[in-house]
Amino acid sequence: MAATLEQWREAAYGNILPPQEKQRLWNTYFEQEKDFYALILGTDERYSGTLQELAERFSVKELIMVGILDGINDSLKEKNPLEEMDETTVFSLDFDPEKLYKNMVLAKAEWLYTLPEWDRYFPKERQEELYKEAKRSGTVVKEKKIYPNDPCPCGSGKKYKKCHGRRA
Repeated sequence: MAATLEQWREAAYGNILPPQEKQRLWNTYFEQEKDFYALILGTDERYSGTLQELAERFSVKELIMVGILDGINDSLKEKNPLEEMDETTVFSLDFDPEKLYKNMVLAKAEWLYTLPEWDRYFPKERQEELYKEAKRSGTVVKEKKIYPNDPCPCGSGKKYKKCHGRRA
């Protein structure tokens, strides 16, 4: 039986594994994830196949492949149906390079967004721009609070309380 998204999330994020085993799972995952991205970024091929086929193609266990599919899904041109997957589900790995790069930045996955294979897609300057765009997109900017005695932002020259700050 193929691994499921629920099994991956329970193993990776739940409490079914002892701490040392969970740490081993994550160490294996990060190592194989890096190899996976180096491979798909280093070629023009857009992989697709069943979970078993992809796991064999990338030499990873099915559970790790589910984790990788879960991680890349938001960066794909068309999302895969991870919630309903079974042995016959065909997954596509046709990713949007800019979206993938930005998602790696947002995930703080420096070991992935610094891979040399990114140079095939973007010059260093563009990688820096994408990095900044991703960081800005996660920044919450609080609007400046307007106090009653401040000048009204409409530009009337009146105090806010005497202009747009009036209560009806």
